[in-house]
Amino acid sequence: MYTQEKTTAQYRHNLPQLSKDLFVTDGGIETTLIFHEGLNLPYFASFDLLKDAFGYEILHKYFRTYAKMSQAYNVGLILESATWRASHDWGMKLDYSTEALAEINRKSISLLEAIRSEYETETNRIVISGCLGPRGDGYDPSELMTVDEAAEYHAAQIKTFQASNADLATAITMTYAEEAIGVALVAQSVEMPVVISFTVETDGCLPTGQSLQQAIAQVDAATHNAPLYYMINCAHPTHFAEVLLTSEPWVSRIRGIRANASRKSHAELDEADSLDEGNPAELGDQCSQLQAALPNLNILGGCCGTDHRHIRALCKALAA
Repeated sequence: MYTQEKTTAQYRHNLPQLSKDLFVTDGGIETTLIFHEGLNLPYFASFDLLKDAFGYEILHKYFRTYAKMSQAYNVGLILESATWRASHDWGMKLDYSTEALAEINRKSISLLEAIRSEYETETNRIVISGCLGPRGDGYDPSELMTVDEAAEYHAAQIKTFQASNADLATAITMTYAEEAIGVALVAQSVEMPVVISFTVETDGCLPTGQSLQQAIAQVDAATHNAPLYYMINCAHPTHFAEVLLTSEPWVSRIRGIRANASRKSHAELDEADSLDEGNPAELGDQCSQLQAALPNLNILGGCCGTDHRHIRALCKALAA
């Protein structure tokens, strides 16, 4: 256990991943729970496991795997809470009341606090992120909200994280700029550090067709640069590497990548009847090469199709 006393406020004002130190994340949590643990997750809602002791222990074991890995390789770790689906519309599909959802979000952060208390050391700092996902599909933005609608929708979850011991909030699989702006504005209003992670397609653009550069510029302009940084998720490095390998200043806003194991498009993945695990060693090398080429890129992890093997391969590549 890391013995230095610290408070949530201190972490929020001095987040260790804003340094040059390397950090990893977990892999694709739903991939592991569904395909490797054989669990049924309605609507991919891993937060539902927190409703009983059996599910809590499954998630505790899952996050321990990555905490031990960060210790072994002396890299920092960002733990994303299992709350990607723990917002109003998805919770209602599973018969969660507003109060029950808030309690689940708090419980998810408490679980990660226990992990951090046990596994953090001076050489593997652990950051707790309150994870929130899109109101709609993480691949296909078929129903778009205005900025105000997005802010209203995500406010409850963000405020719950703000009142907890989460160090920041991270909006993962954002598919269009307006929803990201709404998230960022709410977080900014309650002084909660926030990160935006965009889903991109095989051409490196958002599912709406907007370029990553344009989306980041739009969010920054509308929020006065509220996001601490940006990330890319749900795509293979070959889908977006060419977009990032430029000297243009906007790329410096990207600090993180959560890569897919598969080179397939989202449409192909939706139609696939089996898991495409890709090549963990190759993925680790590709992410490591991007990290070496981009000075601000210091957070690397997995998304769809990845598990602990991919993150271990990534840690080995970074160490090499």
